Amino acid sequence: MKLGAFSMSLNVKDLKQSKEFYENLGFTVFAGDMAKNYIIMKNGNALIGLFYKMFEGSIMTFNPGWDEDAHPIKEFDDVRKIQSHLKSKNVVLQVQADESTTGPAYIVLNDPDGNVIMLDQHV
Repeated sequence: MKLGAFSMSLNVKDLKQSKEFYENLGFTVFAGDMAKNYIIMKNGNALIGLFYKMFEGSIMTFNPGWDEDAHPIKEFDDVRKIQSHLKSKNVVLQVQADESTTGPAYIVLNDPDGNVIMLDQHV
C-alpha cells in the first residue's frame, strides 16, 4: 500500500513559540498560515504540522498522492482503495471516505494504543 508523504500533525499551545522551537531544530515554514492557526514546517524530508486549537492530541498524517514537497505523484493508492483494504482486514475506521466519490477525501483510524492516524488525500 502506498500511503504517501508522512508528517506529524501536532496540537500546540502557542503557535509562535512552537514555530520558533522547530526553527531552532532546523525546520523552515513550508506551507500554512499563522493567521489561520496552522503552519507546516519542513527539514529535509521531515514534515511537521503545527496546529493551534484545531484538534486534540497529535495525529500521524499520510497524504496519498503527494510527495514530501506537496507535489502530486502519478502512481498512488487512492484513499478509498486503502479504506477498502483496511475494512477487509477488519480495521475499525473512525471516519470513512465516501466510496462513491473521487478526488480529495480522508479517513481516520486509531492504532491499538489509541494513536490517531489520518490519511488525507488532496488530489
